Amino acid sequence: MSFTRTLRAVGGAVVAGALLFGTAPVASADQIRHDQWPLRSFGADDIWKVSTGKGVTVAVIDDPVDGSHRDLKGNVLPGKSFFSGGTADHPYGDREHGTAMASLIAGHGHGPGGSDGVKGLAPDAKILPVGIDLGDADEGSDSSGETMSYAEPLRYAVDHGATVVNMSFMTDDVEPSAAEQAAVDYARKNDVLVVAGSGNSGVSSPRNPAVARGVLTVGAVDIDLKVWKFSNYGPHIKLLAPGLHIRSAGVETPYRLANGTSDSTAYVSAAAALLRSKFPDLTAGQIANRLVKTAGLPDDMKGKKLPDPHYGYGFIRPSKALTANIPAGSKNGPLPALSDGSSKASGNGKDAQQATENDKGMSTGVIIGIVGGVVGLLVVVLIVVLVVKKKNGRNGPPPGGPGGFGGPGGSGGFVPHPPNSGYQQQPSAPGAYPSAPPTQSPGQ
Repeated sequence: MSFTRTLRAVGGAVVAGALLFGTAPVASADQIRHDQWPLRSFGADDIWKVSTGKGVTVAVIDDPVDGSHRDLKGNVLPGKSFFSGGTADHPYGDREHGTAMASLIAGHGHGPGGSDGVKGLAPDAKILPVGIDLGDADEGSDSSGETMSYAEPLRYAVDHGATVVNMSFMTDDVEPSAAEQAAVDYARKNDVLVVAGSGNSGVSSPRNPAVARGVLTVGAVDIDLKVWKFSNYGPHIKLLAPGLHIRSAGVETPYRLANGTSDSTAYVSAAAALLRSKFPDLTAGQIANRLVKTAGLPDDMKGKKLPDPHYGYGFIRPSKALTANIPAGSKNGPLPALSDGSSKASGNGKDAQQATENDKGMSTGVIIGIVGGVVGLLVVVLIVVLVVKKKNGRNGPPPGGPGGFGGPGGSGGFVPHPPNSGYQQQPSAPGAYPSAPPTQSPGQ
């Protein structure tokens, strides 16, 4: 992997002051909080009566995070910077993408009762900042800079207590490297949910890490429940979340406004933190299952086969995910099962390679023993077949007609369900995200 891009297009109004979305009087004492329309749409005040994400650590693999920001102070752990050295709880120059993501996940606001500034969807969660080099160009220019593989940072996050990992970036690679896929497998083996953004080009071209096997991939939806036209799509999309006109914490200025699947990814990570706090016994896949089973769709998506390339299973509804009666389901939920070889990938790439070489170097004695055992087994099977055939010749065919007991297929067979049938849900009523007049056109 040679280049990494953030998944956020900063609007022209990157400001420290107020920016009014509508013309109605603002009831909130703080304009920045009022601008956070997703919190109102989610019904955050009611959500926080059920869960605030307390006790959960969310790793943000991104630019280092400004842990001294007044809306984040106390919620940011030291972490580690993989490109500048030291901890990652202070900004690197004016790079602020990681700070923005952290604030959407675990910002707590400031002022009386935390009523001012930016508040995250999981305000009591902790952020583990894992610094990587996302380049020093403004995200709106879609420029890129050289960076490293995310394999080691992801392993660090897993080994240092994160149960949710947010990756709001993409690379120029169309698939993960062997080491990166092994790191994702390692996270899953350790019951960590990895969430990644789809990208902001409005195309179906796959991009890493969104297409890594086992990642929960997120696209962006606007305030009218429609997929954002610049949200990348494809069969790997699982969920949508708000991604337009998103207010968050900054570094150069205290607050900023932007569009992108970066923001929607952060909201899904925050929702996962809420669930992991309330349901500590559920696996990462079962947490994803609750998000998928309670996701909503606009009316014009009724009857569509899911997951849809643009909508996935729908947009998240955290309140319902926290309160609905949802069976736990399989440990993998909507995520693919780990392959048989994943245990060999649980270490770093070098370890996985060594394991493969060790397999190739199987001793001759072991091989001879296996061959002898197989021959012996074949002899036993042949004897059993002859005995059964002789018995059937005396007693006639079994009841139930062709196919044995119970007719064709036998009573012990089963009819397989079509792929993903367990994840089809009913579309929600329109208006789950109340509309608000935008102040800028998407993509600016």
